[in-house]
Amino acid sequence: MGRKGIEVVVSKLEREQLLSMSRSRSLPHSLVRRAKIVLMAADGHTNQEIAVQCEVTSPAITHWKKRFVAQGLAGLHGEARPGRPRAHDDETVAELLAKVLHEKPDGATHWSVRSAAAQTGISKSSVARYLSLFGVQPHRSKSFKLSTDPYFVEKVRDIVGLYLSPPTNALVLCVDEKSQCQALERTQPVLPMGLGYLEGVTHDYIRHGTTTLFAALNAATGEVIAQCKSRHRHQEFLAFLKHVDQAVPEDLDVHLIVDNYAC
Repeated sequence: MGRKGIEVVVSKLEREQLLSMSRSRSLPHSLVRRAKIVLMAADGHTNQEIAVQCEVTSPAITHWKKRFVAQGLAGLHGEARPGRPRAHDDETVAELLAKVLHEKPDGATHWSVRSAAAQTGISKSSVARYLSLFGVQPHRSKSFKLSTDPYFVEKVRDIVGLYLSPPTNALVLCVDEKSQCQALERTQPVLPMGLGYLEGVTHDYIRHGTTTLFAALNAATGEVIAQCKSRHRHQEFLAFLKHVDQAVPEDLDVHLIVDNYAC
């Protein structure tokens, strides 16, 4: 068994930042690899294990472990090289990151490069470079949902199991509906595409109200069984299920994955 060498301890905040760096697709590969080295060292892996996983030499592992222990995250960004001196020190960069991560701009919900530059006095190009370096994207957000269903895990396992390993002689369909679809008709025929010009579609259209699309997707083949209805009550949903039953071969056991609409 290889030696663990230098003990590396990371705080909760440092671990979060290291994890973000190690998963980044925009940071330099060398920086991503250094973050992985520190994380594995903090988790108790030996230099030999880290060397195999990260494809680096043992001396390089020891070097970056020492740098992190001595300087923290800033130590992972390499030695200062000859050339133009840095325009901003570590404290200035840290203040920028703290403001973007923990404060909200006046009159807005998210920071932009321009607003952060105006607040900190750092140039827009430098702000953009520092944010990219640390994998911070204040202009973006992603949605998530937390389930309060006590049987959530069991239900997920059942659904994923149906998709990944359906029973023999069974058909798994994902069923859903899309209401308020606009039924539009173009006022002129579509002009076909030709050599040197695109397909032509008139800007004007005639409204024919709205319709509701019911669809059942076979995720394994991509086949869709669909119907449009004028309304989306339980009567229309039951009628669609009967349509699905007629469209599926009788010898197959059908499993439907639906949301609360059917309840």
